[in-house]
Amino acid sequence: ILRICQQNPMLSMTSPSDRLSDLIVSKETSERIKRILTEFRNRNKLQKYGLVNRRKILIEGKPGTGKTFTASVIASELDLPLYTVQMDKVVTKFMGETSAKLRQIFDTVASITGVYFFDEFDAIGADRSLDNEVGEARRILNSFLQFLEQDTSESIIIAATNNQKLLDQALFRRFDDVLHYSMPTKDEVHRLFELKLGTFDNNFIVSNELVKKALPLSHAEIIRVCDDAIKTSILACLRITEKQLVDLIQERITAYSSKEA
Repeated sequence: ILRICQQNPMLSMTSPSDRLSDLIVSKETSERIKRILTEFRNRNKLQKYGLVNRRKILIEGKPGTGKTFTASVIASELDLPLYTVQMDKVVTKFMGETSAKLRQIFDTVASITGVYFFDEFDAIGADRSLDNEVGEARRILNSFLQFLEQDTSESIIIAATNNQKLLDQALFRRFDDVLHYSMPTKDEVHRLFELKLGTFDNNFIVSNELVKKALPLSHAEIIRVCDDAIKTSILACLRITEKQLVDLIQERITAYSSKEA
């Protein structure tokens, strides 16, 4: 496996240890991920009936809502290596070169079973630095979809996008499942705080007011708020307080406001 990664610098291999119980998503999304895991584990049984397990997954949602973490969880739960495609090394300005690189990646997908994660895969078809960008971008995206359709390996392919506009019928047909990720609900925010803070201070009570303050943040941002609070608590030898968390939340919201301005 290491030799393959050395030969193919477009892939970054990790062996994640994340669990499904650490992924805070809606009950419906969690059930659909469990279905992907169950079908993979029973793929041989399905094959006897001429059926194929779902293994080509599209995840759509805003940054920080759990797309990358989902790929990590699926790889970990199935005890498979996670190969993250380095998109900046795949997309080039030379006509035909990107498609050739994609072919190399799909050759690896076929030869080594794993979870292959194309993060921000819409970059394949929408890179503004490309020469003849419209025509070439369309060809690149078509190449990706063609390779995806032709792939009959046992690997799981996960493509993630922040761009919902890409989700036309042509894309839907190529994927076995499409997961839509959104900003966390009140219940998910509450569970996130309990999960992250509970391991450090199981006496901390998550209030409705704290949840309300954190609603503008993504899953990833809430996790960072908790991590920051825990670090401060460790270094200052103080217990975590709600005021401390609210201040950290406000700090992140203010940072966003500055960026938008």
